[in-house]
Amino acid sequence: MFEFLRNAGAFIIALGILVAVHEWGHYYIARLCGVYVKRFSIGFGKPIWSKVDKHGTEFALAAIPLGGYVRMLDERVDEVPPEMASQAFNNKSVGKRMAIIAAGPGVNFIFAAIALYVMFLIGISTIKPVIGEVSPDSIAAKAGLTGNMEIIAVGSRETPDWEAVNLELMSYIGQESMPVTVASESDSARQRVLDIAGWNFDPDSESPLRSLGISPFRPGATLTVAYVAEQTAASAAGLQQNDEIVALDGQPVTAWEDLVAQIKNRPGEQLEIRVNRAGQTYDLSATIGRRDTPEGQDGYLGVSPFAEPWPEGYVFTHQYGLLEAVGKAVDKTWRLMTLSVEMIGKLITGDVSVKNLSGPIAIAQGAGNSAGYGLVYFLSFLALISVNLGIVNLLPLPMLDGGHLMYFTIEWITGRPVPEEVQEWGFRIGAMLLFTIMSIAIINDITRLS
Repeated sequence: MFEFLRNAGAFIIALGILVAVHEWGHYYIARLCGVYVKRFSIGFGKPIWSKVDKHGTEFALAAIPLGGYVRMLDERVDEVPPEMASQAFNNKSVGKRMAIIAAGPGVNFIFAAIALYVMFLIGISTIKPVIGEVSPDSIAAKAGLTGNMEIIAVGSRETPDWEAVNLELMSYIGQESMPVTVASESDSARQRVLDIAGWNFDPDSESPLRSLGISPFRPGATLTVAYVAEQTAASAAGLQQNDEIVALDGQPVTAWEDLVAQIKNRPGEQLEIRVNRAGQTYDLSATIGRRDTPEGQDGYLGVSPFAEPWPEGYVFTHQYGLLEAVGKAVDKTWRLMTLSVEMIGKLITGDVSVKNLSGPIAIAQGAGNSAGYGLVYFLSFLALISVNLGIVNLLPLPMLDGGHLMYFTIEWITGRPVPEEVQEWGFRIGAMLLFTIMSIAIINDITRLS
């Protein structure tokens, strides 16, 4: 229940911020262009709070927090007195109307850069992309990648951490090959080319890295218990945090992997666990739990271990000064923008499956998880979603900002507006396409939960 409330709260906050930013772009440029704005609303439906400013604009918070809008004076839908005709949206030049519409997505991109700028000023902890293991006969193995290699670039872009690696991997979906530059303590930087002509993976069951056969380096697990899950074999047996497991059925245990293997192979069996607790030895009796798997049943104890410390230099902080952070923020914003466009193109061509589409449930989970990690991670999440919101709104679908821009571009070229009938049919087709896309995304979200 707590996780649901956290996700829902973070989602509402994130959506409220991004919608306010987007609509403020429309509002601000509309005011600069002399358009009378009747209402600026965050949310839909009946207002739960509103205030009218000195310019006559009503600012409102509405009951349904799933979007927002800016309502401008327009002769096509309003009865406009002659003295206010010059303030109507439809009476402005096509250039001004295009600027007003483009301002929403434009401010989304600016906000993303600002969020990333603040993130880089505060500093975000991250991990050097060092390979832990490479699966035999995998795409990575055939290209000559091995454990302990650091991925320093994918294609022409540097990859200082695993987030950057994953972003660049996604950009190569659908291509025949992928150049990866790696280095290790015993070898200088050199480029390896991965043959990815047959690269396919299910995003619901594996990551791009693992589908290539790459497992990131992680410190090994100790035999000291970090967490005991409630209502499990471990809690029933009396295992506690900081217990060191030293033996199973009288046989010494020297590695966490050996302990997991023994537990996994003994579902439902009685097991004697010897632990060292604060210098004292205790023998505990546990009945191993059962967990269903595609292959049958595995034994389950219900504990997780502390990890060994990271090697020096593997964990570092992205933090920059006032000026350097500007360049870093702009560069990352631009990369998120270009990658978003690339991924939409791959969806259209079929290189990326529609199973990759995510809807509000997945976004809510992402918002909750990022907020749980702290402010800098939430800022990174806001930047990513803000860029996606801006790019999606620029798609040439009549229900979106991009559709309006498409109509205005035609008007600018031909010198006359697109006929109302054509616009109406365009809005209907756009609404149907958007409904279909959102339905697929929501179905994907529900499938991932099941």
